[in-house]
Amino acid sequence: MPLTLWLSMSLVCIFGAMSPGPSLAVVVQNTLSGGRMQGVITGIAHGAGIIIWAGLTAAGIGLLITQQPALFDAMRYGGAILLLYLGVKSIRSHSSATEALSAKPASSTRSAARTGFLIAILNPKIALFFLALFSQFVRVQAGITEKIIMALTAGVIDALWYVLVAMALSQSSLLSWLKARATLLDRLFGAILVALAIRVAI
Repeated sequence: MPLTLWLSMSLVCIFGAMSPGPSLAVVVQNTLSGGRMQGVITGIAHGAGIIIWAGLTAAGIGLLITQQPALFDAMRYGGAILLLYLGVKSIRSHSSATEALSAKPASSTRSAARTGFLIAILNPKIALFFLALFSQFVRVQAGITEKIIMALTAGVIDALWYVLVAMALSQSSLLSWLKARATLLDRLFGAILVALAIRVAI
């Protein structure tokens, strides 16, 4: 893949990763509730999901999804259910600010990874994003190596962005300001996730 083409694709991937949506809400929420490690793991797992979407799309699966409305709807409703579950769980949370920001149960790492991965895999808009993106950058003569590079580029950029978000939010100066507002933020992000679930379903 020519360097100029790769740089152009990378720039689009950066803007795509930075766009606000359910993924950002989940990374922020996991960082505030579980600390830096949970946020970082959520971001990395989300990047892994992006690699799968980008790889499948580059291989032509994205076109198949858009041509199969039933499959697309199943994924759309699956994503909406996940968002709704996470939103309601967040809204009903009764943990205090200190507990929410310091508690690190044994299963928290696994839960953060699972949430980050699923929020990427169950979002059909990501499939459409990569279908639109890769239709501009996938060359007819592109081989498997080039397609793997494209998928890895998209996933690494996505993971790096969310890791940066988690690192910034977990800084002690910012964290101390957020501690007293953790419960309120939990409700706020829960409401955002519920709204996003309704939007995805509709």
